[in-house]
Amino acid sequence: MNDTIFALSSGMPPAAIAVVRVSGPRAGAALEALAGRLPAPRRASLAELTDAGGAALDRALLLWFPGPATATGEDLAELHLHGGRAVVAAVEAALRAMDGLRRAEPGEFTRRAFENGRIDLAEAEGLADLLAAETESQRRQALGMASGHVSRAVERWQERLLALMAGAEAELNFADEDDVEVGEGAARRLIAGMGELSDELGEWLARPAAEVIAEGLSVVIAGPPNAGKSTLINSLAKRELAIVSPVAGTTRDVIETPLALDGIAMRFSDTAGMRGEGADAIEAIGIDRAKAAVEAADILLWLGSPDRVPDHPRTIRIAAQADRWKGDAAAEADAAACDLILSAATGEGMDGLHRMIVEMARTLLPREGEAALRQRQRAALAEAKQWLDVDSGSREAHDLILLAERLRLAATALDRITGRAGVEEMLDALFGRFCIGK
Repeated sequence: MNDTIFALSSGMPPAAIAVVRVSGPRAGAALEALAGRLPAPRRASLAELTDAGGAALDRALLLWFPGPATATGEDLAELHLHGGRAVVAAVEAALRAMDGLRRAEPGEFTRRAFENGRIDLAEAEGLADLLAAETESQRRQALGMASGHVSRAVERWQERLLALMAGAEAELNFADEDDVEVGEGAARRLIAGMGELSDELGEWLARPAAEVIAEGLSVVIAGPPNAGKSTLINSLAKRELAIVSPVAGTTRDVIETPLALDGIAMRFSDTAGMRGEGADAIEAIGIDRAKAAVEAADILLWLGSPDRVPDHPRTIRIAAQADRWKGDAAAEADAAACDLILSAATGEGMDGLHRMIVEMARTLLPREGEAALRQRQRAALAEAKQWLDVDSGSREAHDLILLAERLRLAATALDRITGRAGVEEMLDALFGRFCIGK
């Protein structure tokens, strides 16, 4: 933290503009060495940059942000250069030659912001997700996290916990005072408050996990051999992803491709045709994998007979290959029991399938304005809820010392969400996800 770090924080050159950031106690001295002066705080200033030998480097805009009210919580400078590779390399070389300056490690700017209290851990995780976002739903979710949506909720919960803890401490330490509620009444009031807070935490835990948004919903295409599964995934992907053949058992493994429908990230999987007889040893392995994929799927697209659909809570039953069976009375009777008639070869029903998948997917995502929690955050919230859940008929319900300890442990669990306690072991992994200049 005593080092001054620098890095290119914009995209890789060549580009119109390249932004080099410098953060640390010698950031101001670095600006003075390059430009011969320190510009006015928070005002862009044009300057000629030179190296230690006086050689011209570039004509650039300078920005000077004295700490601690900066993005990193320490002195911070930005150099807005012409974005050529040679220009950036020359300026970085001049910075590297200065005493006390070094190139930043991945995520080091953001880690300093966290360690200096400019952001908390939940906001840092949201920023990491925002940098990795590729779809609209990922962007919205990550932006809410980076903007402090979860952190503000944790702060409200902590305030309620503190109020409950204060009540317990008052009863324990000042029970002889006239204005302090004593006995069973205080315990009942405490348990009621803990129950209300536990219910609210439970509502948050019932929301979809953030990993569903970040990694994409799993949409599995399944059915018997030659049902049109490979043709369908090729049509959805708009490329020849899977081999299409009239030979049963051509698909031997799960073939997965990422797609985004209406801004929602999804992972579509083509699976081996499910049949009980006639499969060789390798195809049987593929069928087992297909069954596992169906069980793990968020959404199942079933291309088989509607009376043989697997037990799955979110299934779209598809009468596929409509271009082949129309006019066949038995096939048309089966199709009538399906949710959709489709021909991937001709395009019939593809728009309807798109709509049905998106509508079903939206039921698995947080509603507008809601934030989803990552696995680490969910574990901490579940632990806090566990400490708040007290059986009103148990011995604990009548022991204020035990209730106060439960409140303290619940507060400690919540602290881990925002990084105030017990997170050292995962900081390196988190900030290592960032690029060098972040």
